[in-house]
Amino acid sequence: MAATQLKPCLVLLLTFSLLAFASAISRNRIKSLNQIKEVNRKGPYIGLITVIATEEDAFFASGSFKPDPKFPFIDLSGRRFRFGVVRGRKVVYVRCGEGMTNAVGATQQMVDLFDIKGIIHFGIAGNTNNSMSIGDVTIPNQIAHTGLWEWLNTNGTLDSADVAQLEIGDYNVPKGNGTNLLGHIGYMEEEYYSVAGEPNVAESLLWANISLQWLQLASNLEGMKLEQCVNSSLCLTEKPKLVVGLRASTSNIFLDNAAYRDFLFQKFGVSSADMESAGVAMTSLSNGYPVIVIRGLSDLAGNQEGDNVVSKFGGLAAVNSVKVVLGFIRNLPLITR
Repeated sequence: MAATQLKPCLVLLLTFSLLAFASAISRNRIKSLNQIKEVNRKGPYIGLITVIATEEDAFFASGSFKPDPKFPFIDLSGRRFRFGVVRGRKVVYVRCGEGMTNAVGATQQMVDLFDIKGIIHFGIAGNTNNSMSIGDVTIPNQIAHTGLWEWLNTNGTLDSADVAQLEIGDYNVPKGNGTNLLGHIGYMEEEYYSVAGEPNVAESLLWANISLQWLQLASNLEGMKLEQCVNSSLCLTEKPKLVVGLRASTSNIFLDNAAYRDFLFQKFGVSSADMESAGVAMTSLSNGYPVIVIRGLSDLAGNQEGDNVVSKFGGLAAVNSVKVVLGFIRNLPLITR
């Protein structure tokens, strides 16, 4: 009898709790929307997006970011969007988190909510090009999402629309020793929607083309001095360089495998690999915003002996990417409404 009488009380208590929770969310949302209106009155901004703490630490350690005294940040969906000035240009900065989903979500949130004139995405990446070295910085002119696969069985047929094929059996050791049941992978193009296209009609896209005007502006930075040493006892053997105009690939894979590294370079001609750049670039471009990607090379993507060296040189690569970002921002024309 007591248990039966208790149930309505529990239901009532749960109802009140849910209403209170919903009310708190509503109040926080209204507060955030009001703050967004306030910060947008101070715009327009250049959007800055990094991925991991190493990149964020390098950015703030540069001392270039001067936070807005009234609205230094707004927290939205678990991310902290920071407002301030870099080299005389108003910026909004966010760390998106690893992977394509995080990259797309944070970028779309940024362009939807804030008065943005363009996006600079920067951080570190794996090197897939033997002519590049750890510590170098690459600004690609094209980026492909190489994570759209159809994984076929051993008797599967490659789709004529696929842009490349990876025969896993080609990498058997010893070569040709029996049947590789993993079969082969066909690489697919992206379904790309944009403000420039027909509504609800996707375009097939492999390469996202980085905004030409920003690429030309970035090319003026080639030859700039980059950091060569992590500390007094750990230095790179060669002076790092900035290269503008190569290709990059993105997929939800941390690449630490020499054979796959070589495959990406041979099939797609990419010089760097990461997990976010295509997401940021395609989202920016599909919404009609200029975008540029600046990545410092932190490792040889599986082509070095022993453990991946990203733990040694990731910080240096991040610092060099920040140096290029600051140079690029300094060369941007002052933005007015």
